[in-house]
Amino acid sequence: MAQQPAAYDQLVQHLRQAALFESVGSLLSWDQETYMPPAAAEHRAEQAAAISTLTHERMTAPKLGELLAACERDSALTGDAASPVARNLREIRRDYDRDTKLPTELVAELAKVGSQSQEVWKEARAKSDFAMFRPWLERMMALTRRKAECLRTSSHGELYDALLDTYEPGASAAEIDAVFTPLAERLSALVSELGKAGRHPAAAVLNVPFDHDRQHAMAQLVLRTMGFDFESGRLDVTTHPFCSGMAPGDTRLTTRYKDQTWTNSLYSSMHEGGHGLYEQGLPKLGPAAGTPLSQAISLGIHESQSRMWENFVGRSREFWSWLMPHAKTFAGSSLEAFTADDAFKAVNQAKPSLIRVDADEATYNLHVLIRFRLERAIIKGDLPIKDIPGEWNAAYKKYLGVDVPSDKVGCLQDVHWSFGLIGYFPTYTLGNLYAAQLWETINTQIPNLPSLISRGEFGELKTWLNTNIHTHGRRYLAGELCQKLTGKPLSAEPLIRYLEGKLRPIYR
Repeated sequence: MAQQPAAYDQLVQHLRQAALFESVGSLLSWDQETYMPPAAAEHRAEQAAAISTLTHERMTAPKLGELLAACERDSALTGDAASPVARNLREIRRDYDRDTKLPTELVAELAKVGSQSQEVWKEARAKSDFAMFRPWLERMMALTRRKAECLRTSSHGELYDALLDTYEPGASAAEIDAVFTPLAERLSALVSELGKAGRHPAAAVLNVPFDHDRQHAMAQLVLRTMGFDFESGRLDVTTHPFCSGMAPGDTRLTTRYKDQTWTNSLYSSMHEGGHGLYEQGLPKLGPAAGTPLSQAISLGIHESQSRMWENFVGRSREFWSWLMPHAKTFAGSSLEAFTADDAFKAVNQAKPSLIRVDADEATYNLHVLIRFRLERAIIKGDLPIKDIPGEWNAAYKKYLGVDVPSDKVGCLQDVHWSFGLIGYFPTYTLGNLYAAQLWETINTQIPNLPSLISRGEFGELKTWLNTNIHTHGRRYLAGELCQKLTGKPLSAEPLIRYLEGKLRPIYR
């Protein structure tokens, strides 16, 4: 990068200090989800509040605003609006304007209560007791609504949009609903069609004994083959799998294991591995370090990476032709009677279920739609917290036709609301939509991709993603990047084509 004015260099250095504080907060959060002893919860909440305060103060410091304004006045930096530096300044301004609207005491309280609430959620979920969690959720949602009120601008059609914008910049609830509603109708019709078919995939291959340690070893093999760098990352176990790209050279993945349904851990690992490859592919070292150009575009694009590896790669016939011999080696005799085709068909069942993270591709987005509509109603004030279990259960009956037997597998199954991640859920479906559209383009540009996948050669796919998505950081907005790479605005049609093209032959 050419020599930059002193103000820009100082601005970048200021942001790098803030990024250091933020990475410490990420480490505290990762530890709480994995190895922290329960008795440390109270002090961890204080730590989370303290580090959030330090980060927020750094990101809202008057000095940062002064440096940013000086850079924006410099035509040498902003003359070419499409340049990396100009785009970096645009995103720094977006962050600064948002962060300065939030009082430091609110940021600290959100972090502290979120940490406490998360611990209560763990216990309430284990006991399937929503009443235990309710007071904490009420408190968390009240704080989250205050946050939205601080962030809301004239461009936000409703309060929920202010929260959504922090995860998917530029998106609105009305626009998402306009896409999700017809998508849900098409998917419901497809699931109904498949359910009436005379042929249904057998699931026996999924339900064989598979030792947890061997599952873990196989997950590591798959992740290494995908290109995940274990010198710069690790894989651990938690209740709710996640990825944390907390710092340069430090990307943490988590998964979970079941005695049976061993593909649950496989796909959990591949999903988080997709997130991990994105984090490891971002330019976190060098001139962009600590700035928006070293960060992910949006959660929708981030989710497109995880869903692409989990589903478009991991549930393909070609992937199973490569993996099945390895799976038999790890599992032993329990898989000897099954073929790669048995596994391919079994993991592509379309069947309504209770748990979002275990849902098949055809029904997954219906789970997201339910959460999106519920949390939107909560923020509007149309849904009291006490009524969540009943509304949740009714929605699952309406959209998925299943009865919810307990809160544990109902409204307590997800961790997100416990620390105020409102506006997060829609990005899961946006990720599926982006993944499908990108996948069509990738297969055009890498025409032998199916053959490469069948041999466990994922390097060319990873390189395409690194080059076309990861390396840009936040230079482009999500919709802008989609248009740039695929030549079209985001559409639901590629996802529908993909699902119909794969599932109908299996069920015929």
